[in-house]
Amino acid sequence: MSEVVQYEVQDRVALLTLNRPERLNAWTGEMQRAYFDALESCAASEEVRVIVVTGAGRGFCAGADMQELQAIGNGDVDSAAKAQDRRPQTFPLSIPKPIVAAINGPCAGLGLVQALMCDIRFAAEGAKLTTAFARRGLIAEHGISWILPRLLGPAAALDLLLSGRVLLAEEALELGLVNRVLVPELLLEETIAYARDLATNCSPASMATIKRQVYTALEQDLSQALAEADGLMLQSFTAPDFAEGVTSFLERRDPRFAVLSGAALSR
Repeated sequence: MSEVVQYEVQDRVALLTLNRPERLNAWTGEMQRAYFDALESCAASEEVRVIVVTGAGRGFCAGADMQELQAIGNGDVDSAAKAQDRRPQTFPLSIPKPIVAAINGPCAGLGLVQALMCDIRFAAEGAKLTTAFARRGLIAEHGISWILPRLLGPAAALDLLLSGRVLLAEEALELGLVNRVLVPELLLEETIAYARDLATNCSPASMATIKRQVYTALEQDLSQALAEADGLMLQSFTAPDFAEGVTSFLERRDPRFAVLSGAALSR
């Protein structure tokens, strides 16, 4: 795996670390390819049940690398082409395993987009977040105009997108942008502990289906979502994981759920 993204697995939890600390992990085409490749490896690996993403050093991701942006702004077509990847920025939503962001510091622009494409977000106290796009003469890029209103509502989303203002993790928690705020020293430890609990106690097949349901339902009406859920529920009653979930509960032991083998990307 490329050194700009470090990849390690322990206790069925993969830890992906954006690794350009001298640049606050600013996003490049190389980093995008390495990160998405790592996610694909996690999706295919039977050893991985949950994924944690964080940044090396004191930041999560400061957004697009300014040198690449400057080259693109100057009409350098080759730089623009190198920055592209066949997979869209929404690619993490297609990974059939939970992705938890540990936002350890500055998270801006494209870095915030990537945090939003994680399923769950924990942040360090005082971490700074910003959309930034309007302050760079850009628009709401890479699906952020789709996901942010769904998380916060249109008015709060427009506030953050139009102003590009900086908000701290504590306000992000109040808005619903992050799920938890933790002291910096415990952020990664607590995030991995949460991920390990999912990996130990939750069915990989259930988590994959639930993740797909949630993102699909964002584009469905209630009757469609209900009909799909009813069909999936009937299927789950005959699946081995259902029997194991009930049996392990009654026997007061950790469940032994089947691995998610050959998981297909869903989007």
